[in-house]
Amino acid sequence: MTAWLEQQADVRERRGLVRKPMVRGPQGAAGKEGGQRKESGQPRMIDLASNDYLGLSTDPRLAEAATEAIRRWGTGAASSRLVTGTTELHLELEHHLALFTGAEAALVFSSGYLANLGVTTALGGPGTLIVADEHCHASLIDGFRLSRSEVREFKHNDTADAARLLEKRTQPRVLMVVESIYSVGGDAAPLQELFNLAQEHDAALLIDEAHSLGVAGVGAFQGRGAVAGTGLANHPGVVRTATLSKALGSQGGAVLGSSLLREHLVNRSRSFIFDTALAPPAAAAAMAAVGIIQQEPWRAAAVHHNAAALAAQLQPRPGRSAAVERSAGAVQSIPMPSAEAALAASHAAYAAGVQVGCFRPPSVPDGVSRLRLTARANLTPTDLDHACSVLRDILERTS
Repeated sequence: MTAWLEQQADVRERRGLVRKPMVRGPQGAAGKEGGQRKESGQPRMIDLASNDYLGLSTDPRLAEAATEAIRRWGTGAASSRLVTGTTELHLELEHHLALFTGAEAALVFSSGYLANLGVTTALGGPGTLIVADEHCHASLIDGFRLSRSEVREFKHNDTADAARLLEKRTQPRVLMVVESIYSVGGDAAPLQELFNLAQEHDAALLIDEAHSLGVAGVGAFQGRGAVAGTGLANHPGVVRTATLSKALGSQGGAVLGSSLLREHLVNRSRSFIFDTALAPPAAAAAMAAVGIIQQEPWRAAAVHHNAAALAAQLQPRPGRSAAVERSAGAVQSIPMPSAEAALAASHAAYAAGVQVGCFRPPSVPDGVSRLRLTARANLTPTDLDHACSVLRDILERTS
C-alpha cells in the first residue's frame, strides 16, 4: 500500500494535479470590505472563490442564533435523527425550508453531499433507471453508483439526447437528475422542458438547487431557488435537494418534496439513518438565514448586479477567447486553455490579492479547465474594479 501511495503521489506531481487545502485567516463581519478582515501586515484578500453568496456566514444574526442554540441544545446533536438527534429545532427548520421553497415537506441532512447521496440511493436500485446530465455534481454521481441503478448520461442541457435515453427504458421506474444552476459553468438547466419530458416518460425529476437556493427565483420568489414560484415547486413528481452551506451561510443539506417522499427517506436513506444529525447551531443559523433572505431581498439582487458587473468588465479584447459569460446565478466561469494555465492564473490572482476558484481534472473533464468566480452580494464596486483589473492582466498574459 505504501509503495502504491508513493506512486500515486508521483503521478499527481507529474500531471500537475496536486491539491492542497487553501488556508485562510478569520473573517470579520460583513461590511465595507466584503466580509474580509485586514490582518496585521497582510493585504486584504478579495474573495471571488467562496460559496458565501449572500455574505451571511459572518452575519452577527446567524452567530447569535447559533450561540443561543448551543446554550439550549448543546454543540452537537449527539446521535442520529432516529435515536435522540432530532430536536424541535430540526423540525422547525424543515418547516421553514418547506414554506420558503414552496415544497410540501423537507428533510434535513448533515451536509448537502449526504442529502444527494441519501435521495439517490433511496430512490434508486435495480428497478430504477437514472438518466442524468453529464455535468451532475460528484455527490450525485456517487449516489448513482451506490444505488446500483443503471445510469445513462445525456449531453449537457440537451433535452433531445435525454429523450433518446428515456425512450430506451425497460425499467419500471425512471429518475431524471439535473442541477438548476450548475456548479462549475454557472449555466441554468431548461427546467420546464425537462419537467415536460419527465412527465411524458413517467419519470421523477430530481433537481439539485445547491447553487440556486438564496440566489435564483422568479419575480417575488427571487432567492428561494429556481423552482420556487413555478408549477414545479409542489409537484409530487419533482424532488429537490439543497445545501445550507452556500447562500445560507451555515452547514447542512436538505431534500424538498412530498410528505410521502420524506417518510420514505426517513425509513430508507442510509445517509440519514446512520449519520449523526445536523448540529443544532448550524440548524439555527440556517433558519436565521432563511428569515434574512426573505426580509432583505437586496442581497439576492446584489449577487445578480455584481455578476453582471464581472461579466461586463471581463469581456475579451480582440485575439483572446477566454471570457466570462453572464450566468444565471452567482457562479461566473472563465474557460482556460489547460489545467496548468488555470492553476498558474489562480496563483497569480492570489498573489495580487484576489482569490478565485480553479477547476481542473479530475474535478472537471479533460479540456474544460477553468477559473470560477463567485459574485458575492457584499463585494463593493472597488472590490470588483480591482479584481477585474487583476484578472484582465492575468488573462491577457495567459493568451
